[in-house]
Amino acid sequence: MDRRSLVKHVGMAGVLAAGVAPAVRSQEVLRWRLVTSFPKVLDAISGGAEKFAQSLRLMSGGQIEVSVHSAGELMPAFGVMEGVQNGVVEMALTAPYYFTDKDYCFALGCAVPFGLTARQMDAWMEWGGGRKLMDDFYAQYNIKSLSAGNTGTQMGGWYRKEIRTVQDLHGLRMRAGGGLLGDALQKLGVQAVNMPIGDAQQALEKGRLDAVEFVGPYDDQKLGFGKIAPYYYYPGWWEGGAELAYFINAKAFAALTPELRAMVEAAAALAAKDLTAKYLAYNPAALKKLLSERVQLRAFPRELMDAGFKAVMATMAEHEGKSAQFKKIHRSMRGFQHDQLLWDRFSEFRYASYMSAVRL
Repeated sequence: MDRRSLVKHVGMAGVLAAGVAPAVRSQEVLRWRLVTSFPKVLDAISGGAEKFAQSLRLMSGGQIEVSVHSAGELMPAFGVMEGVQNGVVEMALTAPYYFTDKDYCFALGCAVPFGLTARQMDAWMEWGGGRKLMDDFYAQYNIKSLSAGNTGTQMGGWYRKEIRTVQDLHGLRMRAGGGLLGDALQKLGVQAVNMPIGDAQQALEKGRLDAVEFVGPYDDQKLGFGKIAPYYYYPGWWEGGAELAYFINAKAFAALTPELRAMVEAAAALAAKDLTAKYLAYNPAALKKLLSERVQLRAFPRELMDAGFKAVMATMAEHEGKSAQFKKIHRSMRGFQHDQLLWDRFSEFRYASYMSAVRL
């Protein structure tokens, strides 16, 4: 992408970048390391990180060079938050809910069960007060967070056996991302395991897991889950839209000039938009391919969805009772969601319901 095209895509931040480029070329090059929590084979995510690095290099006229490292190259998948916090690396691309062992508020910046969709999350963050609430939280960990894009509504995972009733979940060993989901699933009898997705395929293959949930068709087909666990359930009620994040060491970010900070933010916004669009564009073809391979598509029974909702609400209430900050952020999110669902009833939901029933 040339500079003129970049300006067209990112607006004033890009104009700013183009304007200062001749000056910054003569300055010392900053070399940042960006680590991710994901294997390189997941090219929607790794491609987002690469696009961020490329865009920032162009905007800054080469003043900031970002090298991208997949999970395990510099540090473990679940070690990236502490790596950024402690300044071992400058930034990471991750799913914040991986770090609920530190604080359950991390999940609120990513996805909660029966939570916001991708567009609702974006609206809450930017215009519903979510960004300020999460910034205040992340500051406690020396982190500046920027959106890295959203996976959209996810699938419900891969299972070795059919799930017809809530009782079929009892004793199920399942890879499940994020502590809130794990807590809720345990109320339904599931043995929830939070492990890096790069380890889940082997664990499923060797029988250490009975089920795995991750994202959706585009990513899931690359990981080969359908060859081991043929039942593919929907919807992923635990992730109406998972918001990935760039975690940046707050001190490193603050040390940048205002112009360079604007470029970092603009590059992140461009890469986030690209990642979200890629999932939306590529999931349908991936689903068709999976179905051609005789994957068994199944809907979760309403009974199970209702039991899951009850377990989730109980889990959220428990954590609200333990943390005033969690309660404040969660109440803000749910209030915003309530209003969005009212609007959706007359707009997108009604439109989508009709369009899904007609033949194009």
